Amino acid sequence: MTDLVLDAKDVVVEYPGKGFRKPPFRALKGVSIDIRPHETVGLVGESGSGKTTIGRAVLGLAPVTGGQILYKGRDIGRLSRRERRALGSEIQVVFQDPYSSLNPSLTIEQILTEPLTARDVPKKEASARVHNLLDLVHLPTGAADRLPREFSGGQRQRIAIARALALEPELIVCDEPVSALDLSTQARVLELFIEIQQRTGVAYLFISHDLTVVRHISHRVAVMYHGEIVESGDGDQVTARPQHPYTQRLFFASPVPDPDRQQQRREERRRLLAAQNAGTGAA
Repeated sequence: MTDLVLDAKDVVVEYPGKGFRKPPFRALKGVSIDIRPHETVGLVGESGSGKTTIGRAVLGLAPVTGGQILYKGRDIGRLSRRERRALGSEIQVVFQDPYSSLNPSLTIEQILTEPLTARDVPKKEASARVHNLLDLVHLPTGAADRLPREFSGGQRQRIAIARALALEPELIVCDEPVSALDLSTQARVLELFIEIQQRTGVAYLFISHDLTVVRHISHRVAVMYHGEIVESGDGDQVTARPQHPYTQRLFFASPVPDPDRQQQRREERRRLLAAQNAGTGAA
């Protein structure tokens, strides 16, 4: 019996090449990552690094062409659609965009009841569960009768989080869940994620391009670059004292309120980029 919720081992994801006789594109090049119960693992990298691909592979939305993805010891990398649907009660997702991830024609109660109805939860029990979910994400009970368009971006993301929690999953894949929100709303939603984890014990795979965001929420952090993990370890160490040049670039790209410090960070990031380009040219 494994003590890991998720154990991805040497995962390879390839997509067919675009064009005649084009070789396949390898989005993940043997990525390994694990998550313990009640833990948040942050996965950080720039656009195109492969961080979202590993999340999609865990959810069964990307083709696993090599390696294994184990959920509580069970290989889930190549499940059938029926098997994947059955696993939906244990692995859920919160997407980036709270505006497009909610059905605009359904009330909040209908949105939150939908996954419960699919699992044959009795109507009375489902209704009580919806009210509990709204309380868990700090929305009033009266929100149940309203439509998504009546809520702000941060409130919609709270509804999306409530939907992910409806079936009491053990793992939630959070794919850039605060990047579409303003900074003050980001902070409140991140605190909500932390509070929910403390109350429910759910584990998170938290995907972001922002090192500051993953620093705030993650116990451990893995940094992705060109389909590979280039640095991983304790969250505080990786996000405050990065060792790999790419992680250092991400660190210096994070904004700070002091203008002088911000200018120093820009200059340091430019120096790192110049050193990398010089090294590439020398090769």
